[in-house]
Amino acid sequence: MRRLPSILAFACFLLAAFAGAAESPKSKVAPKSQRPLPPGVTVRRDLPYSESGHERQKLDLYLPANAKNAPLVVWIHGGGWQNGSKDRSPALMLLSHGYAVASINYRLSSHAQFPAQIEDCKAAIRWLRTHARQHGYDPDRIAAWGSSAGGHLVALLGVTGEVKDFDRGENPGVSSRVQAVVNFYGPSEFLTMDAQSGANSKMKHNAPDSPEAKLLGGPIQEHKERARQASPLHYISPDDAPMLIVHGDSDPLVPVKQSEVFFAALKKAGVDASLYIVKTGGHGGFNDPEVDRQVTGFLNRVLKAPAR
Repeated sequence: MRRLPSILAFACFLLAAFAGAAESPKSKVAPKSQRPLPPGVTVRRDLPYSESGHERQKLDLYLPANAKNAPLVVWIHGGGWQNGSKDRSPALMLLSHGYAVASINYRLSSHAQFPAQIEDCKAAIRWLRTHARQHGYDPDRIAAWGSSAGGHLVALLGVTGEVKDFDRGENPGVSSRVQAVVNFYGPSEFLTMDAQSGANSKMKHNAPDSPEAKLLGGPIQEHKERARQASPLHYISPDDAPMLIVHGDSDPLVPVKQSEVFFAALKKAGVDASLYIVKTGGHGGFNDPEVDRQVTGFLNRVLKAPAR
């Protein structure tokens, strides 16, 4: 009889372990790094958007209580194309504004060189559009939002809607075009980054170990054609997606001139583009409430305005 308590305790442990193992991957518990989600949000985690089986080709879906025909905003993380995760998404603040949100991972530069990253982003958009009716959001109102390396990738999405070179993988007949882009301080032209850097710059982009070099497979000035292929500035056309660009004027990593030149080129081509410069802003972490107002105002105007 002395062993009964220990046996009962062990049985309880097994039951608890089994319950934990049986928990659905569609958990509604947000990671600790995120703010609490609004009531009624359904979360579907680690959905594979490619059949290749790579661990990074997965996304999370956040569906508001009234998700029927809601616009979808796709968050693409930064991290120099070599770090980062879908687990932290500032786009979740849009759930309370009636948007569905997807947050994606993509292959990093340690897994594959460019253009694998934009190919993954486009594959994710095609998957999301294919499965829109199943999850309840609108396949014709999809925006992409990203920061830094993610800003570069969403900018590429915005200017390559009709460029088929980056469409690889499943759902080949489905469009990877997005209807709006929010680009937070993403590089737009790799070859000019060092020339545009100011005295506060903390990075040499032409160096052989720079994030851009790791992405392209070597120093960017020695791979100029690949650098141009990866630069959104070289794809601009009048039918590109409307774009909001946000950049700090004291960014020590990506020169603000990258966004200023990109914005000017978009406007010259007749694209619906806006540029908001954060005064004394660095590489993100903006302490400026106007940034959120710019994002929600832009998305509401482009994705929620009544059709003319």
